[in-house]
Amino acid sequence: MLTFIAALYAHHFGDWSEHTNAMHQYALWVALEAEGFGANLQHYNPIIDQKAAQEWDIPLGWKLRGQLVFGGRAGEPGEKQFQEVQGKRLFVHGAQ
Repeated sequence: MLTFIAALYAHHFGDWSEHTNAMHQYALWVALEAEGFGANLQHYNPIIDQKAAQEWDIPLGWKLRGQLVFGGRAGEPGEKQFQEVQGKRLFVHGAQ
């Protein structure tokens, strides 16, 4: 029975593994912040994949999803500035 269920949902496993990866990134970031560390989650993929693989001898089959940089704090985080929703930040295709 379990084999049948696994086969039925197998095409979703890749997507679900990405969701799990994202949840772990977020949980780790929150845990580090709670302990007083500064943390910054950066996403580069796929711009630096090949160079990172060469630099740190990472297998080319691996997928770089993000880099969680953490350590001491240089100061308190500032307020984030946002653009207005209308204009450059939001584009609705086909809107009249």
